[in-house]
Formats: sequence, structure tokens, C-alpha cells
Amino acid sequence: MARMNRPYVFTNIVRKAWNSNQIESQDTKEFPTYRELKKNLIDLLKASENEIVTVYRSKRGEWGEWFEKWGLLNDKPVKLKEGWL
Repeated sequence: MARMNRPYVFTNIVRKAWNSNQIESQDTKEFPTYRELKKNLIDLLKASENEIVTVYRSKRGEWGEWFEKWGLLNDKPVKLKEGWL
């Protein structure tokens, strides 16, 4: 099995600006291993505006990137969708 490169996560985060307007931004965070990402997944989902995060990672020697879309269901992370880009 091909080894995965470092995974990174996209999350939508809503921040309050100094004038009380909401600013939506996309935050990216890279993790050294998939295991470390999974440890922090619940915190990332709760910090996200819509409680959905997208994980991208690639396999060595393979074309494209693998993606996983995660969401919260009863305060537990659930994989909603996955596949090759």
C-alpha cells in the first residue's frame, strides 16, 4: 500500500470583526500524520462554522489527491464523503 503524504484540512470559520460584522474565511492546517489529524478532528469540526471539514492528502506514486469530508453527528466525527479528486 502506498504511504500517504502529510494531510491538510480546510475549514470554514466565522470570525467577528471589530465592527461586529461577521467575516467568513477558509482556514488551512497541516498535520504531520493522519493519526494526529484524527486526534484533533473533533476540535476542528467544532471550530468550523458549519461543522464540516475537508481533508486532503495524496499518495506517493499516485496521481491526484484523496479527499474526505467529515461532519459531526451526535458529537462524533462521521465521514460524509470520500474519493479521488
